[in-house]
Amino acid sequence: QVQLVESGGGLVQPGGSLRLSCTASRMMFSIYAMGWYRQAPGQQRELVATISSGSRINYADPVKGRFTISRDNAKNTVYLQMNSLKPEDTAVYCCGAVAPGGVRPLYWGQGTQVTVSS
Repeated sequence: QVQLVESGGGLVQPGGSLRLSCTASRMMFSIYAMGWYRQAPGQQRELVATISSGSRINYADPVKGRFTISRDNAKNTVYLQMNSLKPEDTAVYCCGAVAPGGVRPLYWGQGTQVTVSS
């Protein structure tokens, strides 16, 4: 079955950086749009960034200019480079795979915790 496995989360001070990775298996990775989502305690899950199969990119307003999404189809991996992190970026970050023609992710990773605190 399809698996998405995130890594790279952790504790970082405000202003710091982290790079998240999400590696897919048992799926034709290159044809899926990929997204990063986050959910903070007591809040709904929100979209952070997406990258289409053709590498068209969109960012949520709160992360524009600070986060960068990218993908490496040869490694079946999508990345999220997070710079200038703020305490309000603290959340569980998940990746999702959107099938061609779809709107919402068909597959989800288990998530990785990102905590921004001094």
